[in-house]
Amino acid sequence: MRRLPIFFLIDISESMVGEQIQAVEDGMATIIKVIKTDPYAIETVWISIIVFAGQAKTLVPLQEIVSFYPPKFPIGGGTSLSSGLSHLMLELRKNIVKTTMEQKGDWKPIIFLFTDGVPTDDTKPAISEWKKNWQSSANMVAVSFGDEPDSNILKDLTENVLHFKNSSEEDYKKFFKWVTDSIKTSSISVESNQSGFELASIDGVTISKLNLTKSSPPKQYSDSNFVVLAAKCQNTKKPYLLKYKKTVNPAGFTDLNRKTLSYRLVAGYKVDSAYFELSDKNGNYSKVNTEVLEGGTSCPHCNNKYALALCQCQQIHCVGVEKVSTCPWCGTQGSYGEANFDVNKTQG
Repeated sequence: MRRLPIFFLIDISESMVGEQIQAVEDGMATIIKVIKTDPYAIETVWISIIVFAGQAKTLVPLQEIVSFYPPKFPIGGGTSLSSGLSHLMLELRKNIVKTTMEQKGDWKPIIFLFTDGVPTDDTKPAISEWKKNWQSSANMVAVSFGDEPDSNILKDLTENVLHFKNSSEEDYKKFFKWVTDSIKTSSISVESNQSGFELASIDGVTISKLNLTKSSPPKQYSDSNFVVLAAKCQNTKKPYLLKYKKTVNPAGFTDLNRKTLSYRLVAGYKVDSAYFELSDKNGNYSKVNTEVLEGGTSCPHCNNKYALALCQCQQIHCVGVEKVSTCPWCGTQGSYGEANFDVNKTQG
């Protein structure tokens, strides 16, 4: 039986932390549950999940759908699309069975690329390799999550570039139903000896095609839609992330034409040691002043009252009511006061 390999290449950068990554986990579980009941898909579909942040890894190796169980998704630092693409191409070379004189190989693999931010690295070498070796022998669908999609890099990978307006739980349900339907229609297509790549119809609202004729914006290597801060718990020494979302507000009645930019707290989230393993060790970090950060929260690990304290080593940790605090990063002890200061934001 010829296989229809489907690879999910999923952005797990810091800006996906929280409800977004949970929705992706739930959506992938729904896809698997439905596909396992489809008589066409269960015969042909094999699935793999690759995740990328600053680094990339195979979360689930390519396997038949009957033995597939949805994984928990980690979070990493940065959005290295080139790492994700390079790892994807490595997996394609290792796993795809090519047609020979003796056997029929796999159907063209289908790749679903999900990303919610701009790449934080130079993607040109990886995209060049993709276009040279894989663009004609694989089918890719690139989906941009969020409010401000950037199609300029994605359009170099594929003509199938979509925008998913992930604004509610219901939107996520609609989106993953569309992914499920696309897998089912593609599996029916291969059973009928057709193209093996048949996307389901889109509603144009929750999911829409991006305009690929727009001019490119200036190159940037950080995500401006969010500010995410990496920190450690003073008591447990475990990592956590503070996520702030961009908000644009009127400057006031005196100048109606001006607007101010700030970032409003979404929440603090626990992460595990995989965060550092999947982060870009050589990333360039920009600074943000706490003056533009709105809202505070307690430590998600130990419930210390303040989750945002800056040590002289320039790392963030939590503090409580103790008179002397100990930095979990460098071990320095000291007392803290209230003031605005610059902090390193993650690449997001």
